[in-house]
Amino acid sequence: MAESARLLMLVGAATPPGRLAAAIAMAAQAARTGGGDVAVDILNLAETPIEICDGRPLDAYGAATCQAIARVAAAGAVLIGAPVYRASFPGVLKNLLDITPVEALQNKPVGILAMGGSPHHYLAVDSQLRQVLAWFGALVAPTSVYVTPGDFRDGQLAAEPARNDLAALTQTLITLLHRLDPSSLGPPPLAAKFT
Repeated sequence: MAESARLLMLVGAATPPGRLAAAIAMAAQAARTGGGDVAVDILNLAETPIEICDGRPLDAYGAATCQAIARVAAAGAVLIGAPVYRASFPGVLKNLLDITPVEALQNKPVGILAMGGSPHHYLAVDSQLRQVLAWFGALVAPTSVYVTPGDFRDGQLAAEPARNDLAALTQTLITLLHRLDPSSLGPPPLAAKFT
């Protein structure tokens, strides 16, 4: 299968797998059943040790960090799941993105799944993560999915509207993955010009 037909689902939190991981697993299942020839890869930052970004060149990091970055780069599209931490997204996710080269996400379809303790924080991750993804020149889906503890039952994403929205976002990424030719998009992001 071509690398461009790979959908990476990133659990962007350091906490042990819980509700966010369950929501990503539900999205992965939706992609496997409705995505045709798309391979699904799940990268969970709670299970993958990423070294602290300190300005080294990428090849100076350890194997686990380099492999995680390679998985991001090899994906044709990415779904990022992130909880709201301190009115933003977690540091472990920012750290991974700080190490990731611009070209790994440039012109790549990216979706955002955010999870917060209440509906009041629904823009926290979306607004800040979108800015970082814009720096990469990623093609961020126009709408995101936001879930709260009330959307879960027995640790699984149970609320039908949330499940439907997440399946729709996943299908949007698959559609973009199949229909876009990233090499035909331009101009390059400013970050690509100055790095």
